[in-house]
Amino acid sequence: MAFKSIFDSAALRTELEKAGINTSFIPQIWKYVIKNPNCKFDEIPSLPSALYPLLQSKFKTSTSTVDTVLESLDNVTTKLLVKLQNGAFVEAVIMRYDSRLGMCGGKPRPGGVRATLCVSSQVGCKMACTFCATGSMGFKNHLSSGEIVEQLVHASRLCEIRNIVFMGMGEPLNNYTNVVEAVRSMIGYPFSDITKENYCINCRYYGLNLVSFIFHSDVTIIPCYWLVGIIPAIKKLHDDLPSVNLAVSLHAPDQKLRCQIMPTAASFSLDKLMDSLHVFQQKSQQKIFIEYIMLEGVNDGEQQAHDLSKLLEKFQVVINLIPFNPIGSLSKFSTSTDEGVVKFQQILRGTCNIRTTIRKQMGQDIMGACGQLVVSLPAIGSSSITDIEDLLIRV
Repeated sequence: MAFKSIFDSAALRTELEKAGINTSFIPQIWKYVIKNPNCKFDEIPSLPSALYPLLQSKFKTSTSTVDTVLESLDNVTTKLLVKLQNGAFVEAVIMRYDSRLGMCGGKPRPGGVRATLCVSSQVGCKMACTFCATGSMGFKNHLSSGEIVEQLVHASRLCEIRNIVFMGMGEPLNNYTNVVEAVRSMIGYPFSDITKENYCINCRYYGLNLVSFIFHSDVTIIPCYWLVGIIPAIKKLHDDLPSVNLAVSLHAPDQKLRCQIMPTAASFSLDKLMDSLHVFQQKSQQKIFIEYIMLEGVNDGEQQAHDLSKLLEKFQVVINLIPFNPIGSLSKFSTSTDEGVVKFQQILRGTCNIRTTIRKQMGQDIMGACGQLVVSLPAIGSSSITDIEDLLIRV
C-alpha cells in the first residue's frame, strides 16, 4: 500500500474525520514535522492516543526525497531534483532576486533579497508544446497535493521562500483538484465553506497556513500558470482560489499559429479563451499575465506585435516576453535577437500602452531556464520565471 504524505491535507482530514478525531490537530502535526523532519509520528507530543497508529499505518512525514541539489554559477538559482515514492522525478527551482535593483518612480526601489520557488504539478506534461522540453517527455502522472506541498517543505530548508509559482513541470490546471488543495494548504484556505471575504482578510490566521508555520509570515502571492487554455478549469479558478493570479501562455496572436506552436490549443479556440479571460478579469479585478515566448521568424514579427496589441486592447494585462531557451537536439526553433525582442516590446507599449517586460533568464548553466525542464536521467533540467515582485496588481 502506498502511504500518503502527511501534507496531503484532504487525505489527512478524511482519515481523522472517519476516526472521529478532531481535525484541529493537523496544524500541531505539521508544525512538529517541519521542525523535526526526521521524526517518527509517535514522537509528536499531546496527540490523542488513537491518532498515533492511524498516522503510522497510512502516512509518511515525507513521501519524497531530495536526490540532487544544483547551484548556478551566479549563485542566484538552485535546482532541486526530487524523487517521488513511485520512483519518478520532478524538479523545483529556487530563484533569488534583489528587489532593490533598478528604480521605481525615479527613486531607488525598497526591499531586499527574496526567493521565489517554482514547483512542478505533474511528471511530464500532456500539452506537447513544441518549444518546451517537458512536452517531449509525454505525460507520466499527476502529483498528489502532498507531493506538491513537499516541494515547498524541501526548499524551505535551504532558504526562506517569499513567492511560489506553479511554472515547473506539467500543466497545473490539468491537475486541478490536487493543485487547488496544495495551494489551500500553503496559504490557509483549506475548507470549502470559507467565504472569499474571510479568506482575503483572515488567511494568515484561518485554517492550515503552512507557510506561516515555516516562515512565520505569509507568502505574498501564488500565481497559477495556465499553460494552454483549459477553459472549464479557468471558470472555476477564481471561485476556488480568489487571491490567486493568472498567467496565460499565449505565444501567438492568432489561432492557426498558436496551434502550430501549441498543438493542444486546437481544443480551445482563441475566441473562447479570450471570452473566459474576460469573465475571469471581471470577477477578480486583477490584471492577467500573458506569457509570450519569442521564436525568431515564427511569432516575433512587427505585424504580430500589432496583432497581439489588438487582441489584448480591451484587457488589463502585463505581457512577459520570454527569450527562447534552446533545448539541445530537441530544439527546432531559434531565439529572437535582442533587437527584435526590444522592438516587439516597443510596439506593445506604444500601440496600446500595454505594460510589457522582458524576462530575465536564470539558471541556464544548470538547465534551469524556462522551457528546459525535462527529466531524463542523468541529464536533467528545470524551468524558471521572471521577477514577480509586482505580480499582485489590481485593475
